[in-house]
Amino acid sequence: VQLQACGGGLVQAGGSLRLSCGASGRTFMIYHMGWFRQAPGKEREFISAITLSGGSTVYADSVKGRFTISADNPMNTIYLQMNSLKPEDTAVYYCAARTSRLMITAPRQWGYWGSGTQVTVSS
Repeated sequence: VQLQACGGGLVQAGGSLRLSCGASGRTFMIYHMGWFRQAPGKEREFISAITLSGGSTVYADSVKGRFTISADNPMNTIYLQMNSLKPEDTAVYYCAARTSRLMITAPRQWGYWGSGTQVTVSS
């Protein structure tokens, strides 16, 4: 499974960005796709995930109500709509895929990762 994320950029606080992530290769193996982020000097943290079959979603408390994850299954693509962005949302954002049925948000439990896209929110 290969993942490619894009859509990052520089935005002012209160603004919006939309990230996308396309999967290729053995996509039939994927049960869940998700987004994580890592700010300088901090550990990688879970943001949101979606179960491709059924569309169930999970969000971190820090982004609930501001971020929305969605999936275009035929295109093997997920999106992260980020609204009301804050400076503390600044980080490199990674998409990931999990091939196990069980939804686990710990980054080390996700086996496939994209290369990351920078999101910078200015105050």
